[in-house]
Amino acid sequence: MTTPLTPLDENTVLQALRQVVDPELGCNLVDLGMIYSTEIDGGCVRVAMTLTTQGCPMHESLVEGVRTVLLALDGVTEAEVEVVWDPPWNPAMMTPAGRTRVGLA
Repeated sequence: MTTPLTPLDENTVLQALRQVVDPELGCNLVDLGMIYSTEIDGGCVRVAMTLTTQGCPMHESLVEGVRTVLLALDGVTEAEVEVVWDPPWNPAMMTPAGRTRVGLA
């Protein structure tokens, strides 16, 4: 097993997750406030995330996008993505950058 070039930490995971963009809102999931938690256990990364609505038509695509981005990180051998609905997402969860991106700033 080789040592990862970039240390695997929460910041690295969140930066990678910024590549996953909600196509309806045109903003990444991190700045939209949809990533609720990350957990790193060796080469396994677990992410709890939500979506804007339970009937989101992009559900599978966004989850698969998160999984794909995680597995592309150096040192990640397993990626677990859980979609949760509590607490329900609302625009107040967005970062300032996210609010600016979608025109709520």
